[in-house]
Amino acid sequence: MDKRAPWIITLLLVAVLNAPQAFGANSFKIITSFSVIEDLVKRVAGSDITITNLVPTGKDVHRWELTPPNVLAIEEADIMFYNGFGLEPWMRHVEAMARDSLTLIALAENADYEPLPISTGQFKGNPDPHMWMDPKGAAAYIDVIAQTLIEHYPEKAEAFNTRATEAHEALAKLDRTLLERLQGIPQTNRLLVTSEAGMSYFARAYEFEYAAIWGVNHETLGSAEAMASMSMRLAEKRPQALFYESTVPCIHMDALAREVNVSLKGPLYVDTLGASDSPAYNYPAMLRHNVEQLHEGLGGARAD
Repeated sequence: MDKRAPWIITLLLVAVLNAPQAFGANSFKIITSFSVIEDLVKRVAGSDITITNLVPTGKDVHRWELTPPNVLAIEEADIMFYNGFGLEPWMRHVEAMARDSLTLIALAENADYEPLPISTGQFKGNPDPHMWMDPKGAAAYIDVIAQTLIEHYPEKAEAFNTRATEAHEALAKLDRTLLERLQGIPQTNRLLVTSEAGMSYFARAYEFEYAAIWGVNHETLGSAEAMASMSMRLAEKRPQALFYESTVPCIHMDALAREVNVSLKGPLYVDTLGASDSPAYNYPAMLRHNVEQLHEGLGGARAD
């Protein structure tokens, strides 16, 4: 017997017993794994489809554990959009409990976008899952989302295509805006150091040298070996600032910043959007906020 079975059965029972009557019996339903994907799916789906997000905004998608409401949403859903490439280790539980009629779509794994390897840590060499950190990667996600929705909901194809085109135009404009803003950072200052190696695609898109303490957040955070390795690298080439992310403790970066006597900046948003009243309230705002943090930390020109 599968060792996960008692855990799954318990979650299912709790979910059913506590479930509010929130869904119409015949409505078309989508679930998303975390807030960034939810934002991108909404840009194509609009208000035509009910969307339920599993990992709450602000929480770490890597280390999430499914809850009874999550299980209910999975049981009710027609499509689940998730990132893939190991970003959501808990997807094995979704696959174990999902109905045959639930379509699982791994956006990163199906996107027409060149993957990079994870640069360090336990999963070094595996495909880096954080493709959305480059607007071109997000645009590739939009294509997969639109194609999937059209296949499952063809009567809304025109609306989906229109919104996907609008999303592509907005992402291209965002890309140009970020590139222009980042050109103000001197080439000699373009060393970006974060806790998790979640900004490799961003660094490739905008020509930063990049380093991180660990690879992904579901491995050991800030091991002695990883900290010592980063300390040696920083001693060789000290950056203008170090950066921490919103979903991880800043203690590791704080210790390194004190050691090499540089500023600590953040948070950067990578694995989640911010709250609705935060500067990272949606996907474009998240990247614009991150860019302003880099400007402040790495010596770029002030915004007008």
